[in-house]
Amino acid sequence: MARYLVPLIFGLAGVAILIGLGTWQMQRLAWKEGVLADIEARIGADPVALPPQPDPEADRYLPVRVSGQMGDDALRVLVSQKQVGAGYRVISALDMGARRILVDRGFVKTAVDIPAPPEGEVTITGNLHWPDDRNSATPANDVVENMWFARDLDQMATALDTDPLLVVAREASFSDGPVTPLPVDTGAIPNDHLEYAITWFSLAAIWAAMTGYFLWRTRKTAKGDTA
Repeated sequence: MARYLVPLIFGLAGVAILIGLGTWQMQRLAWKEGVLADIEARIGADPVALPPQPDPEADRYLPVRVSGQMGDDALRVLVSQKQVGAGYRVISALDMGARRILVDRGFVKTAVDIPAPPEGEVTITGNLHWPDDRNSATPANDVVENMWFARDLDQMATALDTDPLLVVAREASFSDGPVTPLPVDTGAIPNDHLEYAITWFSLAAIWAAMTGYFLWRTRKTAKGDTA
């Protein structure tokens, strides 16, 4: 009996730990889905006026409506769209009179010319955003050649002489074609907890099967020894 006890305890302990990890990931999944639902509700709320001093944490994704004169220059931030291919995010300055801010107008394919800015005052409805596009593999922005690989707000603000404040357009009072808005959503926020849970539960099943097989082989071997 002793020869079965140690592997049985070891096997049950391993299964219990793996199931516990899977259960924890399911709890994290429920929490993350609640967070994403809150963010989606915040993104889709009624727009408000631009706060005097927006906070990167408290005002992230805040829906706003801003009006002003669009600047002549536009920055091109390289981005890829599924089923569309490579293109640029078009970043322009919006002169609101008392302040100048950055506006992410949307996406245009690389082979298409960026349209000239509209004349007169325009109104943009969108969301405040502090993007985190850069990672260790992201190349440095080529400011001289106007080839940007990340929306680095301070650097873009310097290039366009604006505050380091970005509104990602959702709607505009003018036709900006062929630029199409890329509004803020939760698609870029990772939520891999279900995959992690499936992995842990699968490992628990494999561990249980291996334990059962080991006990079966041990029993078979013991019978052979006594034969």
